[in-house]
Amino acid sequence: MYDQPGKSSKNLMTTYMLDNFLSINSERKNLINTKVINNYSKVKPSSLFLPAFSLLSITIFLYLKGALSATGYIRIQKECFYAVNSKLSQLPNLIYNLTQVGDTLFFLSFLTIFILYAPKIWGPLIIATILSPMLCIVPKNLFQIPRPAASFDNSSFVIIGGALSGHNSLPSGHAITIFTILTVLLFAFLPKNRHHKVLCIAFIFSTGLALAFTRVGVGAHYPLDVIIGCIIGYICGLSGILIDQKYKIWIWVDNTKYDPIFVVLLLASCVVLAIRAINENLTILYLPITISIISISKIAYKYAKK
Repeated sequence: MYDQPGKSSKNLMTTYMLDNFLSINSERKNLINTKVINNYSKVKPSSLFLPAFSLLSITIFLYLKGALSATGYIRIQKECFYAVNSKLSQLPNLIYNLTQVGDTLFFLSFLTIFILYAPKIWGPLIIATILSPMLCIVPKNLFQIPRPAASFDNSSFVIIGGALSGHNSLPSGHAITIFTILTVLLFAFLPKNRHHKVLCIAFIFSTGLALAFTRVGVGAHYPLDVIIGCIIGYICGLSGILIDQKYKIWIWVDNTKYDPIFVVLLLASCVVLAIRAINENLTILYLPITISIISISKIAYKYAKK
């Protein structure tokens, strides 16, 4: 029996399309990596002055308001917290899904495609992601600010996804994660054109703030927790870029022999995210799962062809 010509052509076309989908354009990859390297080389230690000044300004503001104590800190934000929480909680399912973006596993799984097309991003990204919990845990333990659920009557505001009543409100870890990763991405792909650069910065920061403030919407944080978390995240992102420039610790990320490690890690993250998506009915988690599956396919294909 011989294959029919039409069927054979169809199989060839399917194979070609699959190969084209799974393959990685090395020229495009080199162009992206070159852009990332050039952009990161423009980041200087002086970039840290603005966020450091912002934190100092907030500290002075709190001092002038007599709000350096936990009681004062909560008092000056009470009305603002209630107002923001009331507005954002009107779409509870959407807010609860969007707040998951601040989960480190979500963001890193979502960005795994850059392992293939822009591996130079991953050095700063990993370093910044390691720094961020350090700069989150220290102030949480130092200040020990009670969460809204531990400070206010829980029936007086909206809580979405379960009440968090610990004394670790400041800063918001989700806000730190969001701005840590967005900062690394912002400086990686910042356009040269001044007008485009302003638009890009405005879009990234607006998106980051909108995602970070979902933590107020779910009743987990005060507004200043989020703002301070965003600034700390920005510092973490910049620090990750600066440290990677100096030490080049993660240059092995693009080495094909380590691809099986990435595949195993991605499979594990898919399982964890899938369990959460099913148990908590979080539709948004299927997005990083899908991206991870695509990345796994491409990485495996690249490894098999080496």
